[in-house]
Amino acid sequence: MVVAQGRGDRSPTGEAMFPVRCFTCGKVIGQYWEEYQQRIREEPPGKVLDDLEIERYCCRRMFLTHKEVFGELVD
Repeated sequence: MVVAQGRGDRSPTGEAMFPVRCFTCGKVIGQYWEEYQQRIREEPPGKVLDDLEIERYCCRRMFLTHKEVFGELVD
């Protein structure tokens, strides 16, 4: 388990708060979140999604529009 340094992007248990499935089509996408977060620091998000084979618009939307708000709600 990853222990959170700050509370803005993690739950109290230290887990990332990204949906496991796409809200629209139901495809399992949660396992790609950690790699996506690491790679977008040096590569364009579109290329990373292409490499991860996230092709559907609805699934890509889940990655591109995700905002961690758990810390804001708790504080």
